[in-house]
Amino acid sequence: MSPAQNPLEFRITSGDLIAELISRAPRTGANEGGFPGLMIYRFEEPAAPVWEEVSELHLCVIAQGRKRITMDGTDHFYDPFTYLAVPNDVPFQTVILEASPEKPFLSFGLQIDPGLVREVSADILEERRVAAFAEPASQENPAFFSALDRDMMDAILRFLRSLKSPTDRRVLAPTYLKEIVYRALQAGQYSRLVERAASESARNPVSAVIAYAKEHLAEPLTVGELAGQAHMSPSAFSHLFRDVTGKSPYQFVKELRLNRARELLVENTSTITQISRAVGYGSASHFINEFRDRYGASPRAFGAAQAGLLKQAL
Repeated sequence: MSPAQNPLEFRITSGDLIAELISRAPRTGANEGGFPGLMIYRFEEPAAPVWEEVSELHLCVIAQGRKRITMDGTDHFYDPFTYLAVPNDVPFQTVILEASPEKPFLSFGLQIDPGLVREVSADILEERRVAAFAEPASQENPAFFSALDRDMMDAILRFLRSLKSPTDRRVLAPTYLKEIVYRALQAGQYSRLVERAASESARNPVSAVIAYAKEHLAEPLTVGELAGQAHMSPSAFSHLFRDVTGKSPYQFVKELRLNRARELLVENTSTITQISRAVGYGSASHFINEFRDRYGASPRAFGAAQAGLLKQAL
């Protein structure tokens, strides 16, 4: 914990996180977290060693209790004052050391999209061009630990609380998830996280295609074109894409377009027609109808509401 932090405030926030996880983990073991890639764990007694391996980059946070992770023959301990990022395809052994019915072990694991890591890291790099960022990460410790400070704790709490409402989960949760990645990148783990995300993307054609789609939203983006980016047939690519994301390529790209349109409306620097073209809609009326179906308001009404909120804040 940073010396600049108020210990009392940190304990209060830590208590809020414990309460939030208890409410979301009614049973011992693994509990679905209500968001893709989020699992919440609760144990009421120490557990025997278990070998695990994740298929994607994960952020792991303990709110209560203590755990040991053994990776490449080295023991690492973490507790409510630290969190760690676990890379994909690296086997590790876990042991829960502290847990009881009165004070259960509570933690969560959150899958991190490598595309989001690259997006946030690019923004950081624009502001902080430091030579050290370009240095290769050390291979001595494939998992990396950081102090769980107040800023990261607040971002995690906002993310978890946004999952209570379907609208908040759809609109706010992605923003808070982006903040969590930003805090992790700022916590001295920039080069390691970026390297892991890059290596994962190289092995995952779906992640690479999603990154491509985000950069080419103004273009048609047919299934055939996306499949070509993955060097797969359209049929095989569509099956793989649905297995990985739970959605068809068409549905996923439509959500990317509408999410980006929402961001542009918040920025309030373009007309509705300009925004519709910027996110790949040839017809403004088609864009308006699909935006209303997703967000319950027309783009114009949504933009006016956001402008009103900004005016109140000022």
